[in-house]
This record gives sequence, C-alpha cells and structure tokens, in this order.
Amino acid sequence: MWRHVAANALTFLTVALFLLAGLVTWGVSQYSAPGPLAQAICLRVAPGANFREVSEDLGQKGAVAHPTILRLGADYADRTADLKQGSFLIPEAASMQEITDIVTGDGASTCGTEIVYRIGVARTLAQVRELDPATGDYDERAEFEPLSDAPVPAAYEQVKAQPDTTFRVVVAEGVTSWQVAQSLDAIDVLDGDGTPIPPEGRLAPDSYAIRPGDSVADLLARMQAAQDAALAEAWEARAQDLPFDTPEQALALASIVEKETAIPEERAVVASVLVNRLRQGMRLQFDPTIIYGITRGQGLLDRPIRQSDIDGVTERRLHGEVAYNTYVLDGLPAGPIANPGRAAIQAAVNPAATDYRYFVADGTGGHAFAATLEEHQRNVARWREIEARQAEEAEAADPEPADGSN
Repeated sequence: MWRHVAANALTFLTVALFLLAGLVTWGVSQYSAPGPLAQAICLRVAPGANFREVSEDLGQKGAVAHPTILRLGADYADRTADLKQGSFLIPEAASMQEITDIVTGDGASTCGTEIVYRIGVARTLAQVRELDPATGDYDERAEFEPLSDAPVPAAYEQVKAQPDTTFRVVVAEGVTSWQVAQSLDAIDVLDGDGTPIPPEGRLAPDSYAIRPGDSVADLLARMQAAQDAALAEAWEARAQDLPFDTPEQALALASIVEKETAIPEERAVVASVLVNRLRQGMRLQFDPTIIYGITRGQGLLDRPIRQSDIDGVTERRLHGEVAYNTYVLDGLPAGPIANPGRAAIQAAVNPAATDYRYFVADGTGGHAFAATLEEHQRNVARWREIEARQAEEAEAADPEPADGSN
C-alpha cells in the first residue's frame, strides 16, 4: 500500500513539476512577447510609486495583459528597485521586458510636458510643449519671451512645478555670446545672474538638457567644451594650404559663413568665396562684419547700414579702432562675429573647390555665385529687379500706409 501511495505521490510531483515548468516557460514568453497596446501612451510614474502600482496602472491602460507577470519578471531581473519617477513613452506593442527597461532606465522622461528655451538671433522664446504619444508630435500650450516684461503664462508656472517636466535650452547657430549669456540669465529655473560673457564664437549651438537649479556658469562651460571639441575635430581634418594658420582664425571665418547663409549645401561654397578672396589678397567685404564691429554682438543693429558704417567711421567712433569691418580691414576680422555651428566650422576648414569670388541673393533664399566681377554685376542686376518686383507686389497687396495716413 505504501508503495502504491509513494508511486502516486511521485506521479503527482512529476506532473506538478511539468506544469510548473510549463507555467514558467509561458510566463517568460509572455514577458518578452509583443504587448497588447494598440497605440503609444504616456505613462506617469509618480514620486514614491512602487512597481505594483505601476503594473496595475499599465494593466488598466491596456499596455500589459498580466500585471503580475510584469512584476515577477522585473523582480527576477532585479529591476524593481530601479523604478524611476517621470513620464515615459510606452510605444505600441511594447513587451513587458521593454516596459521594464523604459521605467527603470536612466530616469530621463521621454513623454509628457517639456519646457524649451530657444535662444535665437532675433529673440529668445520659452515654449511649453506636450507630447502627443499617438502622433509623436508636440502640441504647444504656451509661449513667451523671458527677456520681455510680458506676464508669464499660468501654464508655464504650472508645468514648471510638475516633477516630471523636462527642460531644454536650444541655442541657434549664429547667435552671439552676449545673446546667450543674457538669455540664460533670464531663465528662471537656472541659477546665476550677471554671468561673465564667454569669448565670441566659443559656444556650441546645440540642444542642452537642463534641470532646475543648474547654474548658468556650468551650462556655459558645457557649451564651451562642446565648441572646443568641434573645433579641434574639424581642425584636425582640415584641408591643406588654407590661407590662415590657427583654429581661432578658422572659427572667425566659420562665423562669417554662418551669418551669410542658412542653407546647408551653400556653406562650403560660401567658405570657398572667403578662402579665394584671402588667397588673392582681396578684402572680404561682408556686411555682418560691419554690424558686429558696431554692436560687438550686443543686440541687433536697428537701422540700415550707412556709408559711414562701410567706411569704418562708426566703429572708430564707438570703439576707437576698426577691428571687424572687412570693408576696411585686410584679411580676417579680429575674431568671430557669432557662434558658428559644427557644419559651418567644417565648411570653413574644408571649403568647396571653386573659383567663386562673389555672391548675391538670388530671390529664392539662396545665392547666385560668380567668379568674375562682370558676372557678379549681372547677378546683382537680376537681384535688384527681383527686389523691385517684390516691392511692387507688396504695394499692390497693401496700398495703404500702415498708420492709415495718406
């Protein structure tokens, strides 16, 4: 009898182990298989939340079919203690393993709301944006200029206080160091006021993730380190026989390229015009150098360029010398006239192989290039015709003066 009982017990144990092995195999396959989520969602993990709460929330949202398996899988992988707070994008059909990786990763929010501070040539904007997980696009909720006296939108204050909001500073190509320093000082989530202005050209235009409480000085140091690296990399791979000798001169040339064109495919061609002029001993004669000579990068010139500006009279009167006006100077200006981006720096040290010495706007947003003065004069004449036609069209569309006078 006991032998019979033992045999039955062994049979039951074998079946139980077989079923348990099957259950484990099924659970592992469920953990790594594509999930049921039909459309991407934003998952918010609140401060202090635990993995049980998160798994149940995911179950209610239809992202996982078996919250218990998610918890067991995360626990087996020893990841439950790594749960991060924030808002995370859970993509369509994400597996439980992928979801675990997302919510226990580096902690950077990938969904929800963000505040972006855009430092541009003409103005600085703060934008409050929210990601639509279904489309991957951001919807703007508010926008204002931190350097203005306009009231700060309530949506900004609300989003700024949320623990899972992300923050970025985006610096456009062609801004000056003064503009960057002034704008950063006006961003209320950064610490620092009256930060010294970094040398012109030494800040890398890029997107920088920030956190409330970061210092302006530290952020500027990050920008300078990035620009130093970009310049060193480009200088190492420079073309031979360039008509300048130092990375600093390359940076000055790159800044002129940056101010003269915003079209990527034109940068190397514009650089070739500068290089060809330098090689032939021609003055560069570029208007942005006149403007920088007058303003030293501190604001925009709010009037047209005058003949006295071209002659260097204004720069001498304001600063006692002509250091940037390439209509008066031979060779490159005393230094950069803005902060060029990586592409402009690379174009400056690897210009296109052309015989161009001139260019002028062509009416399409780009430029018409010429090797001879005669060809350039024809291009200028065409541009004047385009300008006159555009003025006539504008007058026909709005014949009344803006102030309503006659």
